Amino acid sequence: MAGKYSKDMLPQEVKERLAKGEKLNILDVREPEEWESGHIPNAKHLPLGSIGQRLSELDPTQSYIIVCRGGNRSGLACELLEELGYDVTNMPGGMSHWQGEVAYGI
Repeated sequence: MAGKYSKDMLPQEVKERLAKGEKLNILDVREPEEWESGHIPNAKHLPLGSIGQRLSELDPTQSYIIVCRGGNRSGLACELLEELGYDVTNMPGGMSHWQGEVAYGI
């Protein structure tokens, strides 16, 4: 697994928390074509390569669950964001293991 970060939350736990009505800040760091082919509803799309230029779009007082296809890029994003002081949690297994609702398109 790429990245050194503090916290993980499995896709099933994310799905269960959303089903309970919890408001989770989910940040999807995949490329645009991956995002368009299916993402967690209400997630924010911020490709890994653009995080540095788009930090102003993130609220440093909020917690974020970081998602990619399998967990490697999200691990790298977690490492970067955690070093900058953000409260982040990686979702290992990523969308490859997501069994919840999926939204499509931009």
